[in-house]
Amino acid sequence: MRKPVWDSFALRVATLGGIGRLGAAPGTLGTLATLPLCWVVMRTGMAWHLLVLAVVVVVGTWAAHRSASLLENKDPKEVVVDEMAGMLLTMVGASEGWFGLWVGFLAFRLFDIWKPWPVNWLDRHVSGGWGIMVDDLAAGIYAGLVVTIVTFWME
Repeated sequence: MRKPVWDSFALRVATLGGIGRLGAAPGTLGTLATLPLCWVVMRTGMAWHLLVLAVVVVVGTWAAHRSASLLENKDPKEVVVDEMAGMLLTMVGASEGWFGLWVGFLAFRLFDIWKPWPVNWLDRHVSGGWGIMVDDLAAGIYAGLVVTIVTFWME
């Protein structure tokens, strides 16, 4: 039986076109796949960056929620749109350039995996699509602070 078109769309969005299904380390692969988008939006100005982030958060939260239901798992590893949102948030206000982007990537992965408070609390206590998304956004806030500090001292 074919899936309804919206279910297929939700799975494509949530897995970033299937990147989340490629195997080992789907979160890292999803974050890596986001780097070109970050590079582009960092050059378009703050308003465009925030607009792209907002669209990814809204559509991604819906897609993550629907995909979790379809995959019968409250936080499926295949769902990596939350990594895209967290990485985009990490880079809000960061200076342009590959150095900051790589610092952001490393910092975001660190905080997304480590999950210091309140990231770990959000991961455990918030459910649904928003639960999938919000811990990565919190990790993105921590990572964004690291990017700001490191790039300030290195420039």
